[in-house]
Amino acid sequence: MMQEIFNRRSIRKFKDQAVEPEKIDKLLRAAMQAPSAANQQPWEFIVIQDKERLHEVSQTSPYAKPAAGSAVTFVLLANEKELKVPTGWEEDMSAAAQNILLEAVHLGLGGVWFGVATSDAVSDQVRRLFELPEHIRPFALISVGYPDGQKNEFIDRYKEEKVHYEKW
Repeated sequence: MMQEIFNRRSIRKFKDQAVEPEKIDKLLRAAMQAPSAANQQPWEFIVIQDKERLHEVSQTSPYAKPAAGSAVTFVLLANEKELKVPTGWEEDMSAAAQNILLEAVHLGLGGVWFGVATSDAVSDQVRRLFELPEHIRPFALISVGYPDGQKNEFIDRYKEEKVHYEKW
């Protein structure tokens, strides 16, 4: 059983401790192992570690404030030129995001996902901040670091009443 699935929590407070380059590499490799529609793999990533840049990223949305205290924040982007299934990009990017979050738990790190594609205003902020070309769609921010106070620990969320067999 993959305990990372059950233990993963949104970690928003991080120690002032860098994440090792080999762990950043593993997080990116995990993201790129995600399934994608017609194997289009539309993902592109910007890796932010500079404290000033992390602060700028944290200002892109009212919810992204914890990015400022992260060791690293990944900006997840979709390249429209790679889309064979144009309506599948958000599913592809979601799978990549989840893989990063699960690998973070596996590596003893914590992470939190901040939506970007869910808001035109936030998408525009990210687009401007990173001077993105038109064919690159902002999707999400994922901030990662060593947890400070919070823990990745199991909380049972299973609700039998949400499971339906054969019909509603």
